[in-house]
Amino acid sequence: MDELKITMLGSTGVGKTSLLTAMYEQFATNIGKTDLQLTPDDESSAILQERLIELKSLLDDFEARGGVNATAGEPTDLRSFIFGLGRRGKPPSLQLRFRDYPGGYHLTKATPDKRQFIKDLLDECVAVIVAIDAPALMELRGKWNELINRPQQITDIFRTAYQDIESPRLVIFAPVRCEKYMQTERSSLELVRRIKDEYQGLFDLFGSETLLPNVVAVITPVQTVGSVVFSRIENKARVPYFRFRKIGHDARYSPKDSEQPLRYLLRFLLKLHLTNNRNWGFFNFVRDVFRMDDHLVNAIRELSVGCKSTGGFTVLQGDSWLNL
Repeated sequence: MDELKITMLGSTGVGKTSLLTAMYEQFATNIGKTDLQLTPDDESSAILQERLIELKSLLDDFEARGGVNATAGEPTDLRSFIFGLGRRGKPPSLQLRFRDYPGGYHLTKATPDKRQFIKDLLDECVAVIVAIDAPALMELRGKWNELINRPQQITDIFRTAYQDIESPRLVIFAPVRCEKYMQTERSSLELVRRIKDEYQGLFDLFGSETLLPNVVAVITPVQTVGSVVFSRIENKARVPYFRFRKIGHDARYSPKDSEQPLRYLLRFLLKLHLTNNRNWGFFNFVRDVFRMDDHLVNAIRELSVGCKSTGGFTVLQGDSWLNL
């Protein structure tokens, strides 16, 4: 089975696994009558189920606390989440491999092999999802943003990895835990503005003459739990602990817009399938798979209709690679 690789970028604790959990858990309920199913392998299913239990347990108390370790430790082993994508009740036609990113690989003490690993990883991936902890970005004028989201380090990774790319790539900026900032049009636009400000160096890179033709950049906010909002920050020994409160005593786990990154990814792939006049190396098999599976093309077309583009959802560049 052919495979597409997607990299998850973001430091430990920023919410990458929570984002994947919400994406998978909400996929089936957000695709309507589309004849698609997303099936994780056994290991991915077990990990995501554990994470889902943790997310739902946040609602056992009226207030929940999330902590971020301010001291970066050694990189953990690279972890992949594997999903089969195909027709309902049929074997998968395509495999999606979401590869987690060892945050320590880009620290000063990282070895040359680890730095080369980052470049190779982004070279082989069709898309990158940059998970952004929204409270760290927004609260106290972004006091904890560098510690938690590390936008400068993320920018440096792309500067190295996206040199001389020859095929189109999709970069999704996914602010998570953003329930508080999606309440009104004004607050959602402020979230977008803050992302643009904090990642300005990266957007300048993507907008350069070399990368502009081949890099698609979008912002897709995800309300990871949906029924909690940021409350306050507790600072203990220079480590921030973010407090979240339920919107009501009987509130339940109800993530919102968690399928949007996947909608944009499938929309991007369909556009590549329909554009068949160039040789893009590892994208060649995408066209072969989609030609064989007309149902997959039709399903992705239908799924693309639900892509949001207002209220905090923004295509920053490369919209021609998303329009059918």
